[in-house]
Amino acid sequence: MKITKVTPIFCDAVWRAFTFVKVETDEGLVGYGECTDNSSAFGVGGCVKDLEPRLIGKDPQAVEKLYREMNHRFQHNPGGIAQKAIAGIEIALWDIKAKALNVPLYELFGGPVHDKIRVYWSHCGTYRTRNPELYPDKPALKTYDDIAALGEEVAANGYTALKTNILTPGEPPHMLWSMEQNIDPGILKTIDRLMSTFRKAVGDDIDLCLDLNFNFKTDGFIQIARVVEPYNLMWLEMDIYDPVALLQVKKSTKVPICSGESLYNMKGFAPFLEKHAMDICMIDLPWNGYIESRHIAALADMYETVTAPHNYYSHLSTFMNAHFCA
Repeated sequence: MKITKVTPIFCDAVWRAFTFVKVETDEGLVGYGECTDNSSAFGVGGCVKDLEPRLIGKDPQAVEKLYREMNHRFQHNPGGIAQKAIAGIEIALWDIKAKALNVPLYELFGGPVHDKIRVYWSHCGTYRTRNPELYPDKPALKTYDDIAALGEEVAANGYTALKTNILTPGEPPHMLWSMEQNIDPGILKTIDRLMSTFRKAVGDDIDLCLDLNFNFKTDGFIQIARVVEPYNLMWLEMDIYDPVALLQVKKSTKVPICSGESLYNMKGFAPFLEKHAMDICMIDLPWNGYIESRHIAALADMYETVTAPHNYYSHLSTFMNAHFCA
């Protein structure tokens, strides 16, 4: 079997594009991967096309070899859009190999460890705030009573946990995206009321997570961690590229700290794991691919750190992550 074509595919997802990779073979088997990001779809797609000539005519089932060759091609510009392109192609190669062997993909990694995988309602309220026009049959988040109703909807749908961002109900509702990364009392009050509302709505048996992204500096993350301590969060999530700063946040609070969604490969995660700077290591499979994600998970396990997949992409990514977590 030989690779005949490698194609990036872009699909409209309203405020961004879902980015997929299609790998075709001379035997008719086709593999698909996903490497969606927020703002560089065409850059990722360009890297996919840059790699295509080096893959044409190669055996798609030699996944590890091709993965190493792709990394060698981009060794002078590792990470970023290059890493995402490699991951998307690598995932598609695994898809082909599993289809060729007629087995679920998780069998290629030694078979399933879990019979069930716990899931949570991610970005709860985020898309209804960002693009309410996409949810005409759902109540707008105009008041905190609407936030409470959303929490009740989570429980009614059988979820045992939810994750949200910093939302402020209103007409229209809005989200916090801070380029300045400054904290102020108003933001702390908003977070306090938001998490209090969700906790009262879902009770004590449903877990809460809050994702802060890159919105604050270290001191801001520390202040927020103190504010949310009464609400018994499953985790407080944040993005910091400095492992010492993240460790400072972790040491300041009893709230479990989750991070890592924007990191690449073992070298990127190692400084954080060696310092025990996070309680939950979040791995982005579409950006790292199966080979590297499994290495990262093994490294996290060595440092007694729990792992969770980062998944706010398409349904394909959801199934990819299910095989990773299995």
